[in-house]
Amino acid sequence: DIHHLTTRLAAVAADEAVIFTSFHQSPLPLALLLRLAGVPRISAISDDYPGSLLDIRHHVPTGTPEPERALSLAAAAGFGLPPGDQPTLRVRTDGLPPPPAGLGPAGYVVVHPGSAVQSRACPPELATRIVRVLAAAGHRVVVTGGPDETALTAGVAGDAGLDLGGRTGLAELAAVLAGAGALVVGNTGPAHLAAALGVPVVSLFAPTVPYGQWGPYRVPTVRLGDATAACRDTRATRCPEPGHPCLATVEPGRVLDAVRLLGVSADTPPPSGTVTAPGPQAPAVVTGGGSTR
Repeated sequence: DIHHLTTRLAAVAADEAVIFTSFHQSPLPLALLLRLAGVPRISAISDDYPGSLLDIRHHVPTGTPEPERALSLAAAAGFGLPPGDQPTLRVRTDGLPPPPAGLGPAGYVVVHPGSAVQSRACPPELATRIVRVLAAAGHRVVVTGGPDETALTAGVAGDAGLDLGGRTGLAELAAVLAGAGALVVGNTGPAHLAAALGVPVVSLFAPTVPYGQWGPYRVPTVRLGDATAACRDTRATRCPEPGHPCLATVEPGRVLDAVRLLGVSADTPPPSGTVTAPGPQAPAVVTGGGSTR
């Protein structure tokens, strides 16, 4: 209950609290609990009038990438980065576990079709076609997913990709991504893990949230999908349009174009007689957490 929570917070005896929220969350309920716990100085981003709940009420322009948004709040609270420090998340690879058996040398393409939020997942039939097109073009393809996505990854991988569904925790997934030439993924957690590893991303980005705030940050990225779809900025957790049109219209050939544009070479030439159709137009590369929506 609230008394138990505020008692535990008071036991911490914090001198200060900085509340980090996403762009649509209010910090004020937590600020109230912190005040009740006796925290003397509280900072947060808030569009609402906080009264005495906040000592530092910070404002950030709409469209600011989430990492920059959080860092700007830290700076406003007095915890800015030291001179020369770059605001880029990086994962140390020296402590990662060995990758799963059968992965082979670096340079493969990882396809991660799932997401905890249905509206942001790649349609399974599209993911399956992407794997087949990439494999037909000579790329080694690895399909990843959580323990509850093994049926999905098995179907997507088929006989064209290596199915690692359910075989990777967070550290193991990082080890797999560290050796990837690129990751093909929706706007979900592994996209940001790849960015933290410096791995280029083909972003199948459903526009339910702004790309400029939630796209992969400071890594070469090609965004595909209809950015003007009806679900734009709705924050919908389930697709409000039949057939998932913002992503279902992406042609697998455009994903292949994007992988090539990001500098990933195929391991083997396509089999004789195989024709891999390019996408109708070359995708654009977005390098870094840009402000485009």
